[in-house]
Amino acid sequence: MAEHILLTGGAGYIGSHTYVALIEAGYEVTILDNFQNANRSVVERLEALTGKPVNVAEADVRDATTLGGLFSEHQFDAVVHFAALKAVSESVDRPLDYFDVNISGLINLLRVMDAAGCRKIVFSSSATVYGVPDETPTPETAEFRAMNPYGQTKISGEQILGQLAAADDRWNIGILRYFNPAGAHSSHMIGEDPRDIPNNLMPYIAKVAAGELDELQVFGDDYDTPDGTGVRDYIHVEDLARGHVLSLAALLGDSKNHLVNLGTGIGNSVMEVVAAYKRASNRDIPSRIVERRAGDVPIYVAKADKAEEVLGFRTEKSLDEMCASSWAWIVGPHSQEEPEQ
Repeated sequence: MAEHILLTGGAGYIGSHTYVALIEAGYEVTILDNFQNANRSVVERLEALTGKPVNVAEADVRDATTLGGLFSEHQFDAVVHFAALKAVSESVDRPLDYFDVNISGLINLLRVMDAAGCRKIVFSSSATVYGVPDETPTPETAEFRAMNPYGQTKISGEQILGQLAAADDRWNIGILRYFNPAGAHSSHMIGEDPRDIPNNLMPYIAKVAAGELDELQVFGDDYDTPDGTGVRDYIHVEDLARGHVLSLAALLGDSKNHLVNLGTGIGNSVMEVVAAYKRASNRDIPSRIVERRAGDVPIYVAKADKAEEVLGFRTEKSLDEMCASSWAWIVGPHSQEEPEQ
C-alpha cells in the first residue's frame, strides 16, 4: 500500500510541483493549504496533469482542530512542510505575522504529528539562513545569520526541529535549504504565479517580457562579479521538487536525519538571467540600473555536493530550460484565467 503524505502548502509554487513529483513516485498525497498565497484553480490543473482527483483540506496550519481531525481521518506516514509566509521585504514590515505563521504553525503541526504518532517530516528551509556568508559556494556548515524576520523564522524552525530530534529519537527529519527556485513544469500547466509585484528575479523578468511591467530594476551593477550585477544559484523547480521526493524516500527508508543544500552549485548574474530570458521569449526586456538594496549579497551559490552524497540528488535542468519553461507557462492557457479577488 502506498505511503500517505500530508503536503502542507501544497497548492503553492514549489508545493504544487512537489505534489506532481510525489504522485509520479507512487505516493498518496493530501494537500493542506489556506490558499492565502495560492490560486484555487491549481487544484483543477493538478487533477488534469496527474489524471487523478486531488485530495485537499482548505485550512491553516495553525488550526489545531482541523489538523487533528485530518490526522484522525488519515494514517499519514510523513509530512512535507511548505506552509509558510516567504517574502523577505514583507517580513520586515510584518514580523509578527511571519513569526506566527512560520514558527507557531510549525510548532502546532509538530504537536499534532506527535499526538498521532507520525514523526517523519521534510522541512522547507532556505539559503536565507546564511545571511551574508563568509564562504562561497556556501556549505551547510556555514553559521546562521538572520538578516530579516523571514530568515529568522527559518533558523528558528531548523533549531526547533534539531532540538526535537535530540530530545526524542523517534523523530526523523530532513531539512532542505534551497537557493533560488525558478522555471515551471514541463507541461506548462503549473508555475510561479505571484499576485502582486514579484519579489524574485525571474517572475519579475517574465512580467516585463509579457508587457505587464515596464522595466526591470537592477539593484546595483558595481559588485565584484563578472558583470557587476548580483550572482545567484538558480535551481529549476522540477529539480527542487525531485529533491523533496528523495529526502522523503530517505526518511521512509533508512530513517536517518539529514540537512542539505539544494542548488546547482553554479552562479548566474542578473544580466545573464535577462539574456537567457530574452532568448527564451524572443522579447525585449528593458532594464534600468538603480541603487543597491541594503543587505544584498554579491554572490550566493550553494555548495551542492552533500545532497548528492546523502540523497543521490543532482540537478538536471539548465538556466535556459528554466527560462523557456517559465515563458511557456506565462503565455500558456492559465494566462487567460481571471485573477482571484
